[in-house]
Amino acid sequence: MVALVGGFYLLREHWSHVAGNWIYLLLLACPLMHLFHGHGGHGGHAAPPADLTNKKE
Repeated sequence: MVALVGGFYLLREHWSHVAGNWIYLLLLACPLMHLFHGHGGHGGHAAPPADLTNKKE
């Protein structure tokens, strides 16, 4: 909560800089989100589920 309030006041005081460079901040958000997202949520890198490997026909 303290970081949120501090971020609000920092943004309010430096709004003219942020408003002039918002496109660069948006582009910077992409690699930062990729870096901090973590890669455990999607199942693309793990082995296939057991029900697909032990399929009986």
